[in-house]
Amino acid sequence: MIPLTKQKNIEHACPVNYIGGDEPRWLIGSDGGGFNQWLGARNGSARKGRGGSGHARGRAKELAGELGEGVYAVARTMPCETSASLDSVSVRCQPLLSSITIGRLTSQSSNPKRLKPDEENMAKISIAIVFIASFSLLLAFTRSFSTENPTDRRILVLVDDLALKSSHSIFFTSLQARGFELDFKLSDDPKIALQRYGQYLYDGLILFSPTAERFGGSLDVAAVLDFVDSGKDLIVAADASASDLIRNIAAECGVDFDEDPSAVVIDHGSYAVSGTEGDHTLIAADGFIQSGVLLGSTNIEAPVLFKGIGHSLNPSNSLVLNVLSASPTAYSANPKSKLSSPPSLSGSSISLVSVVQARNNARAVFSGSLDLFSNKFFKSPVQKAGSSNKYAKSGNQQFVTELSKWVFHERGHLKAVNVRHHRVGETAEPAIYRINDDLEYLVEIYEWSGSSWEPYVADDVQVQFYMMSPYVLKTMSTDKKGLYHASFKVPDVYGVFQFKVEYQRLGYTSLSLAKQIPVRPFRHNEYERFIPTAFPYYGASFSTMAGFFIFSFVYLYSK
Repeated sequence: MIPLTKQKNIEHACPVNYIGGDEPRWLIGSDGGGFNQWLGARNGSARKGRGGSGHARGRAKELAGELGEGVYAVARTMPCETSASLDSVSVRCQPLLSSITIGRLTSQSSNPKRLKPDEENMAKISIAIVFIASFSLLLAFTRSFSTENPTDRRILVLVDDLALKSSHSIFFTSLQARGFELDFKLSDDPKIALQRYGQYLYDGLILFSPTAERFGGSLDVAAVLDFVDSGKDLIVAADASASDLIRNIAAECGVDFDEDPSAVVIDHGSYAVSGTEGDHTLIAADGFIQSGVLLGSTNIEAPVLFKGIGHSLNPSNSLVLNVLSASPTAYSANPKSKLSSPPSLSGSSISLVSVVQARNNARAVFSGSLDLFSNKFFKSPVQKAGSSNKYAKSGNQQFVTELSKWVFHERGHLKAVNVRHHRVGETAEPAIYRINDDLEYLVEIYEWSGSSWEPYVADDVQVQFYMMSPYVLKTMSTDKKGLYHASFKVPDVYGVFQFKVEYQRLGYTSLSLAKQIPVRPFRHNEYERFIPTAFPYYGASFSTMAGFFIFSFVYLYSK
């Protein structure tokens, strides 16, 4: 064994090379040969010296050859941390978090195996691949949904057949033209994953796979619901062959598709006129919700073509809205059989397309027709039965495009910034208010327009001054540039109050703002010398004193 008389911990850029000669020694040097140290020799000496730059060029080398017993061998080189002790030398390479121990060799194992050049190249290629993959994943995470840019998003599209990419290409192209990145996968792809290392890979999910009995990979009903619970968005399209998987996802969100698997929506009064009589399952629907934020500011003139199944809304779920409803003459049944009992769904209570906005502002769209999004329905002319108006193009494309803008937060997405309050006439925010102080509360509210934040203008934003219940409830004024403000007097009650803004409006993301502030009473030296409300008591006291004085005078000096 080589007796090492010194111990060193050296930070350097290897290589560590063997120096031949009568006395085998170890040279540990920095890149370029700037520093070398010989740690030991057979005779137990420890010497320092400078070696030529040829012994330390930063290239990976390995010692080979016939070595006698008691000689140590070194393998790989890169930025390392080397430790030398009386029994061993250890080289720990920081970039790969690996370590190489230089141990004592015997005569039976005196031929260390040299690392082949091909193996070394493969190791370098593996390191490069890991680095590139890690960088790509980090880049993907940094491009995820943010409140500062709600439409910088990636969407996973699951389909039963990849032919949908061409049959529904107009819809997909409109999303891509607006800056969305679509990732198409078959619904049974075993590599499907919504998240990796606890981070979601997508910000939206489109399920155009109505017949899927189960999803591939780790995706199931619970995973889809967790995806929505995390604030992500969802589009689900079903049809007459909708599986229990799709029905269960919809039911969890308050949308109940017709339980009869053979039932579709039939309308003998508002069907779409065509060359053949048909069974009136192709409906020309125009029962739109009256909301500019959901369907855009431009009215949809042409009816929407719909062919599929209807659904009802769970009355216990107040978050689901009917966006497109059937006419009063519609009903849900099997068109190939006669009705033996009244249909479970009928009239305007049949929802064709519904939306959900969760309390965490996640959004979802549920449609009973996959054909609603197809190129065929986008381009088809339409004429509603009983109407003389004939349209060269249905309203499907406008309806679907505007609704997709809403569900993916291109419209109706609000944010509140610069929340502040102060006494009237001041600018600094105090740590505490006093009862009867005059104060002012301000907040800026903006709406995402699809490309930038624009001032949000409304006349129904209210602020509460709240402690157990609202003591002050006041509608805020706006300067039409996004700034809302309200002034009021602090109530004559002390305690811990909150400024609260709870803003919920149809189609818009909800705002919930709260800021706590204590309120104290007057100090003993802050009251007025004479309180106006106490003047009657002052008068009563002085009148009593005057009456007593007069009574005493009369009593003493009268005969």
